[in-house]
Amino acid sequence: MTQVFDPNSVKQILLVLLLLQTAAFGQTQIVGNVTDTRNRALPGANVFLKGTYDGATADSSGHFRFTTSKKDTVTLSVSFVGYEPFERKLILTGNELTGNAKLIEEANELNTVFITAGAFEASDEKKMTMLKPLDIVTTAGAGADITGVMQLLPGAQRVGEGTGLFVRGGDATETKVVMDGLIVQNPFGSQTPDLASRGRFNPFMFKGTSFSTGGYSAQYGQALSSVLLLNTTDQGTNNGLGINLNLVSVALNYDVATEESSTSFVGYYGNLTPLFALVPQNVDWRQAPEFIGTALTHRYRPSKTGLLKTYATYSLSNLAMRYNNPEANFRSNEFKLKNSNFFLNSAYSDSWSEGKWNLQTGLSYSRNLDDITLDTAAFQRFEERLQGRAVLTRVLANRSTVLFGGEWNTVQVASGISQSRNTLRDTYGAVFVETDLYISRELAARLGVRGEYSTLIGGANVAPRISLAYKTGPGSQVSLAAGQFYQTPDYRYFFRNPNLGYERADHLILNYQRILNKRTLRVEAFHKNYAQLTREYTNGVFETYSNRYPWGLADNSGQGYASGFDVFWRDQKMFKNMDYWLTYSYLDTKRLFQNYLTQAVPTFASTHNFSAIYKQFFTKINTSFSATYTFTSGRPYYNPNNPTFLADRTPAVHNVSVSGAYLTRLKGNFMVIYATLDNLLGTRNVFTYRYSNDGKTRYSVGPATYRSFFIGVSLNLSKKAEKPEDFKG
Repeated sequence: MTQVFDPNSVKQILLVLLLLQTAAFGQTQIVGNVTDTRNRALPGANVFLKGTYDGATADSSGHFRFTTSKKDTVTLSVSFVGYEPFERKLILTGNELTGNAKLIEEANELNTVFITAGAFEASDEKKMTMLKPLDIVTTAGAGADITGVMQLLPGAQRVGEGTGLFVRGGDATETKVVMDGLIVQNPFGSQTPDLASRGRFNPFMFKGTSFSTGGYSAQYGQALSSVLLLNTTDQGTNNGLGINLNLVSVALNYDVATEESSTSFVGYYGNLTPLFALVPQNVDWRQAPEFIGTALTHRYRPSKTGLLKTYATYSLSNLAMRYNNPEANFRSNEFKLKNSNFFLNSAYSDSWSEGKWNLQTGLSYSRNLDDITLDTAAFQRFEERLQGRAVLTRVLANRSTVLFGGEWNTVQVASGISQSRNTLRDTYGAVFVETDLYISRELAARLGVRGEYSTLIGGANVAPRISLAYKTGPGSQVSLAAGQFYQTPDYRYFFRNPNLGYERADHLILNYQRILNKRTLRVEAFHKNYAQLTREYTNGVFETYSNRYPWGLADNSGQGYASGFDVFWRDQKMFKNMDYWLTYSYLDTKRLFQNYLTQAVPTFASTHNFSAIYKQFFTKINTSFSATYTFTSGRPYYNPNNPTFLADRTPAVHNVSVSGAYLTRLKGNFMVIYATLDNLLGTRNVFTYRYSNDGKTRYSVGPATYRSFFIGVSLNLSKKAEKPEDFKG
């Protein structure tokens, strides 16, 4: 059969061959290796060109190879579990390209440094978690009080008759409580003669707690010693009614939550009469403390990134007692107190540009009024604060950040007899800028400066601060912090002394921390230098009672120092569902301030503080047990018969407390039965001594009761309520 040559077929074959050749020339082959920073291969790494399906998976040696028909410039993307994403630009020329990738491990508590000097964190956002809300309510001896637990941490001083947090040689006025960035004007109940008051807030309101014993951020001021930062939860989790009933109070709470918002309402009433009938008191109560109040929390998400949180509370309380008044040669005086307190805190946060910009704003208002009657004399203490705050943060490369912000406060204070009260107002503003620089995985720095201006003082201050942290090994690091801190003197001094200036403290802190395998070790040394403290001249008269009112002329010539070291050890691994802490603090301090006659160790300072906390969770029977032992060495007290000022010391204070909780269900709803026993051994502790004006009579000040117990039940009428994590085993 004769074949006929067809020129059209030849043309078609040539065209196909030409197209195939063109396609081959349009392909680029990309090869390379994926390794970590130690040049170890990462087999299974995902390699691809962004915006395409072109890519490959690294083999057992970390090698990859693939081709692409893309042209010009493309982005090579590499990802591997546990490592930060890697990207690089490639220019495709048709020739084989090498695209090696070196991946960096994701930041975690083992391989990345954190800035920690002076701060105990208890936050969902930090890797160095110390305490959670359940830690607070299950710690024996703390009374489910946030500040009660903070007093068990190193750096805090236990002052049985004093209200507030005393930190590293500072008195209670030198510590500020901050909620969502805003100062809480009255975080504790009103002070009564020689009796400490509890904090006002429920621990479960907060997702995180940071207790800074010094060297804290430039974002905060007006605290010479410490700040306690409380961050409220972002979302309610339960729907339904809750009931809490115990020996002294009954509370009802209702929670409702949706994807966009949640609301919590609490109403409570309390009266300590039933408890006092069962537990002998060392106080001559004429009316047992009685209180009533309500609180409302609302959270709303107007967008995917925005969050508005509002918290409001109002409470009323009253009590009456007789006490031995040292000012009147221990004549028995009747003390009555009626308190009304209102607090509103609203905070809004948002972010944009994929989280590169973050905004935090807040507004709060507080009003506190004490109506006090001492025998037949009536007088008042009034405080009011309005404040606003805004902080803008820019997230930079490698987790570094820079923030800048400002705040303003208007404070009004009044005290005295109703018809002739002393009143003053202070408006002060602050601006601050701070940057966290993660220079490498091993080295980080925080640099900040804060400036303040007070209309009451009529002047400004500038406070620089710096922190450095260096990674020394898996889970361990050393940190250094230094800075200046300013505070307006106690407002009561300004009634007679309008020309007072800022008080100042200079902090230097060196810290070592190791967190590994559920074990935490912290060792921290510190030095504080006090300058420009308020000193009152009283013509050789030294008064020690807690409700003392300043009456002498004063200036800023006071000074002092505080040095020492702290040790903290926590082990959550020795036995299953077991947790124990050991803390120790050593303090060397002296001061010349307030109405002190000469420089001396302050009456609220103890040289040695030790605590041991043990917790055990029995998951099979849904029970927890906690025991706490605390030791506080003797503190100075004023003996007018001793020519050396504040040379006498009280006996050491010992306390053993236990508590337990049982978790069960009542018709499908979680119910917790809890009980505590404080000062199990009934030790007759003495906190301090008071002397009569003539020095002939001495009176000991101790706890309201030598041994006390408490029992209660909490019922959550919500099918969605979750079992606490520690009870899950």
